[in-house]
Amino acid sequence: MNKDDVMFETKLIHSGYNSHEFKGSLAPPLFQTSTFAFDTAEQGERRFAGEETGFMYSRLGNPTVSLLEERIAELEHAEAALAFGSGMAAVSAVLMALTKAGDHILCSQGVYGCTFGLLKMMDEKYGITHDFSSMETKQKLLECITPETSCIYVETPINPTLSIVDLQMVAEVGRERGIPVVVDNTFCSPYLQRPMMLGCDIVIHSATKYIGGHGDVVAGLIAGRKEMIADIAITTRKDIGGIISPFDAWLLLRGLKTLALRMDRHCMLAAQLADYLTTHPKVEKVFYPGNENHPNYHIAQKQMKQAGGLISFTIIGDKKTAQKFMDELHLIKIAVSLGDAETLIQQPATMTHAVVPEEERRKMGIDDTLLRLSVGLEGLDDLKKDLDQALAKI
Repeated sequence: MNKDDVMFETKLIHSGYNSHEFKGSLAPPLFQTSTFAFDTAEQGERRFAGEETGFMYSRLGNPTVSLLEERIAELEHAEAALAFGSGMAAVSAVLMALTKAGDHILCSQGVYGCTFGLLKMMDEKYGITHDFSSMETKQKLLECITPETSCIYVETPINPTLSIVDLQMVAEVGRERGIPVVVDNTFCSPYLQRPMMLGCDIVIHSATKYIGGHGDVVAGLIAGRKEMIADIAITTRKDIGGIISPFDAWLLLRGLKTLALRMDRHCMLAAQLADYLTTHPKVEKVFYPGNENHPNYHIAQKQMKQAGGLISFTIIGDKKTAQKFMDELHLIKIAVSLGDAETLIQQPATMTHAVVPEEERRKMGIDDTLLRLSVGLEGLDDLKKDLDQALAKI
């Protein structure tokens, strides 16, 4: 069977693995080892010289990790992929590989709080500057590019406002100016959005979220063109060492098998809860890309398979009102991750984006009453009841 003719759901389960090569084991084996023995000293020399392929040391490569990387590359329509010990290890490896002292990074108007912290550190320590752009039009994007711009970094949907950036437009600008475009695709997973197919250069995932899907692993992934990924592998991943453990890679391979099923349900429940919250008198505004009144609805329709499993909304009141509402929830848990089977809620201004100065947060559209809801896999009526009883108490 030609792998290009295989459906996405089938690739999630079978891509890159042949059970006949591993004594018929249906589940991929876990190679929980730090190092690998060579047949001869000469073989070890050849492998370290790059003259022979093969495993040497698990920081440099591991069969379980390699299978995960091959599967992610195929799912993202990329030539190669790398796995990391966290989403931020992946982000930092990419940004450090693409920049040098004096360079400039152009970012979407709003990024994950720890990405913001990394950008600030790179500026303060190494003189690598950054600017934020709404990226609403090609002209606005071009106005922010400088001769020193070495990377365009995009989150879409943007965390936590769920604004959408037109990836085809950004990729076109990147090609025209010879600047690589990096996309944090965490909120979508490869099931809902594939930036490589829209012309982007590198895709990043916090695999902790939807790819893992069960709240029991912290990991990161990147995918892209073979030469770019190889350069990152032999520089920032190898020498800084933010690698993934074989066991965590094995957990991600397990989680991937149900990604399509989980994402369909996350999206279905989120769409219905977004409608419910939109009509509630104590909710001021709802941000969900699947709503026709979302300012970027048509871009989301163009580049996303579905609108995703995340909803952001503002409570009528102030910071304490929003926190009171969260404290009254019973089924829904207060936690800062997303993509789990459990529905989670958090207050970005005081949690994930607390590191961002207040003035900058407000420019990003993050105020104290904004809450982010990661819709899990529970029963719809139970989630509505929990939201309803908590809203009734504020």
